[in-house]
Amino acid sequence: MWKRALREATVRQPWSTITSKSWSSASPPSISAAVDTLLLRSLKEHYLQVSKTNPPPKVNPPPAFSIIKGALDGDGPVLIRTFGNEEIKLSIMRMAYIAPGDGESDENDEDMNQFFLHVDVSKPGQDKSLHFLCGLYTDALGIHSVSLRPKLDGADFLDDTTTYSGPHFVELDERMRNAFHGFIEERGVNENLFNFLQAWLYLKEHRSLVRWFKTVGTYINENRPAKNS
Repeated sequence: MWKRALREATVRQPWSTITSKSWSSASPPSISAAVDTLLLRSLKEHYLQVSKTNPPPKVNPPPAFSIIKGALDGDGPVLIRTFGNEEIKLSIMRMAYIAPGDGESDENDEDMNQFFLHVDVSKPGQDKSLHFLCGLYTDALGIHSVSLRPKLDGADFLDDTTTYSGPHFVELDERMRNAFHGFIEERGVNENLFNFLQAWLYLKEHRSLVRWFKTVGTYINENRPAKNS
């Protein structure tokens, strides 16, 4: 599986087993050069492995939604649409990154397919937007909270911890909860978003991992002392 290959590329780290005792007889410059060489070799191997991994098949977003330009390389919203005079933006992240499990990833693939979906509904002339924090699953979408927040650009609203996030959604009466679900459902926010957002997030993580291996290797390799002839 594609995501398993990415996971294995980050787990296998042969250089992590080296202890200081192994290098006790070498001089400090020799240690530094040897460690740098081994680290660069490992980074290159993982870079090549991940670069050759085929991503999942392309999935188009649901009708009415468009992909925001540059979203793959940023941390802001992914999808955007209009509904009447409203602008609706969607951001996604894995629940496992916020509430990690016990680390047994092979047995918890289902945990990696549970997402937090941030839904931002804004109107022209208003300095606030309606924000929904939702849980997105393969066959369902549930609202965790509803809040009115200042309009913020990019991913800034994800870091806003000063605004009251509203009452616990489960404490609202059933009729109000159903009305809020109907509100976002009417705007196309439902479990049908799952397949696209899952594939998009895999692609983003793949690109980020490839970039990480490359940039870390480049940084370590810069201005290295020349080998003695």
